[in-house]
Amino acid sequence: MDQKKIGQFLKGLRRERALTQGQLAEILGVSDRSISRWENGVTMPDLDLLIEIAEYYDVEIGEILDGERKGETMDKMKKREEETLRKVADYSNAEKDLFSKRICWLFIAGLAALGIYMAIDIQGLTRTEGYEGVASFMMGIVCGDLLVGALYTSRYMAKIRASKMRLLGRIRGADKRTGEGHLP
Repeated sequence: MDQKKIGQFLKGLRRERALTQGQLAEILGVSDRSISRWENGVTMPDLDLLIEIAEYYDVEIGEILDGERKGETMDKMKKREEETLRKVADYSNAEKDLFSKRICWLFIAGLAALGIYMAIDIQGLTRTEGYEGVASFMMGIVCGDLLVGALYTSRYMAKIRASKMRLLGRIRGADKRTGEGHLP
């Protein structure tokens, strides 16, 4: 996958609809900074957003992952479906790799903070002015890392995300009923 090519394709799709990044961000329920990152090839949208983007622009997920439109016959469509499934699997694996990297960095940051705290504590400086604040800050980082790590590695993070998506769905449904829907 070429993220830069995908980003240019997403930018082209947005411009075809004559939307600003801010308008698209509001439609998708994300920040305009996220749209900018996608279009510059820095990051990719989550899989659930990728599906929503494909539906909104009336393109296939495979076209987005290829970074170009396709116009083909039925025989080619079957092959393309298989390719799309492989690409979605690759995309999912890339997301898992990113998740693993985040957990790794979180773990390293927690260990570094714990090491600094322990060095201050071993020296007996935890009650010394100046060092007391640093020690408290480092312990706060360690506790925060433990909490975030526990959420990330448990099923609670998936539940939080699912709740968020249901809430967004309810908001969009209410907007559609009042005539202010985000999606056409």
